[in-house]
Amino acid sequence: MSIIIDGTEKRIGLALSGGGFRAAAFHLGVFRQLKELGVLWKLDLLTCVSGGSIAGAFLAAHWGDDTVLEKLDSYLRNTSIAVSSVIGGIFDPFNSRLDKLAETYERDLFGQSDLGALKNGPRLYLNTTNLATGNMFFFVTGGNSTAEMGEWELGTAPADHFRLSKAVAASSAFPPVFPPLRVDQTDYPVAGVDYVTLTDGGVYDNLGVNPLLRKRNALDYVIVSDAGKPFDMDIHPTESSTAVLTESIGILMEQVRGLQFKRLELSANEGGPKPLWFSINSEKGETQSGDAVFASSIKTNLKRLNSAEINVLTRHAGALLMHRLENYTPELLNSD
Repeated sequence: MSIIIDGTEKRIGLALSGGGFRAAAFHLGVFRQLKELGVLWKLDLLTCVSGGSIAGAFLAAHWGDDTVLEKLDSYLRNTSIAVSSVIGGIFDPFNSRLDKLAETYERDLFGQSDLGALKNGPRLYLNTTNLATGNMFFFVTGGNSTAEMGEWELGTAPADHFRLSKAVAASSAFPPVFPPLRVDQTDYPVAGVDYVTLTDGGVYDNLGVNPLLRKRNALDYVIVSDAGKPFDMDIHPTESSTAVLTESIGILMEQVRGLQFKRLELSANEGGPKPLWFSINSEKGETQSGDAVFASSIKTNLKRLNSAEINVLTRHAGALLMHRLENYTPELLNSD
């Protein structure tokens, strides 16, 4: 699935950040622009977090199907799952809120597909956070390889038969709205571990950068689509003890975000893949004044988006991507 530049094969990876349905719609705009350029179905790797996992996994599950973008658009316009999942989990004595979330993904997006069913698509990482070790825990499939789950410290295990909907639910289980996903040793049989609990991948890294820099993936270009919540100065900071946790998480995520962009820069300087990145609050490249402000103000939950919200999110993402391509990697615009 590589592209050809000056007669040489080049591999492209795309990172899709977290940020609820807002992020999924923003990434939809990236997909549309890449499709228009003839690059979308030539991507080699997708690495996804939270809302990015919803969009990325749906794309990978329908790889090569041009109608998938309109199906994703329709889903984001017509579905709200956060409230129903929370309430359903509270009143159901046999299932958690996360189980309910996974059920909605299975019903509306992925059916009963297992990770192994995506083997022939691009390499797909669905990133979560392991609460036992503090490491990034990934579900990975595609690239004509066996699906796996795991992390660098505990090791990996086969995951061909792990349900796709559950992996996406774990990646998008933002605390404290959703509890973590418990994966027992029957599914993750590594030495010395009875079970692991997995929460939203954004707790570790809301951009999903790590797989882009793994030597085994051998990428030439990496694109990072960042639709996460930008941390802005607040002239009226919270005095509520209950709100401090949320603000603290936002500060930590902002620090990691900056460090990951720096990692991309340093990697490129040392001969690694050439990086492109853009964030939802960027005005550099917007086609209509106010798009960055409007897009950034949309909430990062799992509630349906109206037409105005989807239109600005997809337009803004496509514009930012084109601006970066034209200014930093124009060769990708003329690839085969």
